[in-house]
Amino acid sequence: MVTTTVIADLCIFLLTWNVGTHSPRNQELTSLLALNGTSTCPGNQLPDIYVIGMQEVSNKLKIFQDDPWVFKIADALQGHEYVKVESKQLQGILVAMFAQHKHIPHMKNIETEATRTGLGGLWGNKGAVSIRMSLYGTGVVFVCSHLAAHDDKLKERIEDYHQIVDNHKYIAQGYRRIFDHDFVFWFGDLNFRLSGDMSAWDVRTDVENSRFEDLLKLDQLNLLREKGNAFSLLEEQQPNFAPTFKFVEGTNDYDLKRRPAWCDRILHRVQTNVYPGIVLSANQLSYQSHSDYTLSDHKPVSATFNYKVESSNQTYTDEELHEMTHGAASTPAAPNVSLTFAFILFVAVPYFQL
Repeated sequence: MVTTTVIADLCIFLLTWNVGTHSPRNQELTSLLALNGTSTCPGNQLPDIYVIGMQEVSNKLKIFQDDPWVFKIADALQGHEYVKVESKQLQGILVAMFAQHKHIPHMKNIETEATRTGLGGLWGNKGAVSIRMSLYGTGVVFVCSHLAAHDDKLKERIEDYHQIVDNHKYIAQGYRRIFDHDFVFWFGDLNFRLSGDMSAWDVRTDVENSRFEDLLKLDQLNLLREKGNAFSLLEEQQPNFAPTFKFVEGTNDYDLKRRPAWCDRILHRVQTNVYPGIVLSANQLSYQSHSDYTLSDHKPVSATFNYKVESSNQTYTDEELHEMTHGAASTPAAPNVSLTFAFILFVAVPYFQL
């Protein structure tokens, strides 16, 4: 008889949003962060962990002060027992993690990394930031990226992806690169558009008639993954929502200066059976855009995952699993946590658009 022991059973909420340099001043985030009873986590519980990625955060540089988006998110999470675990910023690209306080002792070997790709890597208006760690003994990395824009820049987006994969490097033993990790979550404004020569008006008509499946056959990201040119090691639940770009700001009307496209995406990868007697899984519970948010020309996109670590016929603690996965030689780095109502790090920088 097989005996299964659950080492970790977490609900992780991922969010990506290109905010178009806008201030969060009048934004209400309760709905966006599923704090209003709309959580898709099991039992309608709040997520154990939030990982939030943003692109095109304002270019008003702040010294010794957090970005206004940080304070806004912190304020929204205040009172729900979350602390800031880590954040990383590269110009206008930001990733920040918040977790319920009870999970902090189970986070070790925390590192951040950044790779510039925009303007030949000189400016950093495009690229990626990431947070990696040992989470309940497993190696996980969260990558937030902003890739080259415009329909005709597919080659540059592919190059950006490979540059990020090649240049992102970590110290943790056994997890030097992104795809060395047991769990990979990659999200952001990936800027992939539709192949072919459909007009913006024809695309909008298909969207209005919910012909998403037909349009997604033209989606550059799907085609790339099929060919193995980029992102082929990752999985994506196919979007069942309208393209998230490009909108007239303040409305739900497409700006037909650009063809509507699914620029904002969330992908993941799990190495399911890499350790004897250990089963890893990340069942996706939701994937949605948030059309009520009209701040920028992009819609926010979120996803929730059931992050699970189980052992079969053996009893492991996550400390023992950490020794197995990260090795005794690795030096655990304790999270530099802060109360969510105190401060958090988000990015601010000029960008060259879209």
